[in-house]
Amino acid sequence: QVQVQESGGGLVQAGDSLKLSCAASTRTFRIITMGWFRQAPGREREFVAAATWSGGNTYYSDSVKGRFTITRDNAKNTVYLQMNNLNPEDSGAYYCAAQTVYSSIRISQPANYDYWGQGTQVTVSS
Repeated sequence: QVQVQESGGGLVQAGDSLKLSCAASTRTFRIITMGWFRQAPGREREFVAAATWSGGNTYYSDSVKGRFTITRDNAKNTVYLQMNNLNPEDSGAYYCAAQTVYSSIRISQPANYDYWGQGTQVTVSS
């Protein structure tokens, strides 16, 4: 089992920054990738960013590229999402997910991930 726990959400104004954290607790599984997704009311869950554990590769959606930065701490099984220059379109529930099984599914697809956190709310006011 892997427990995934996000933290750091909140209410901010447009142009502000916010940093999310996500810790994956596991004693038996090896983390391959950790990713961030978000979901606004009435919309599908969308990919935000991901980081691979062994190679340290990072991936971003076009909507956040240049504003968000994903970093990881392998020793702590923790991934961070630094979000700068936030705008109201960034509002939503942010979910962290962990991939522990290799697959051919794209890293930006929710199905690629095996364990999910409960989500943390980010609200950006204009």
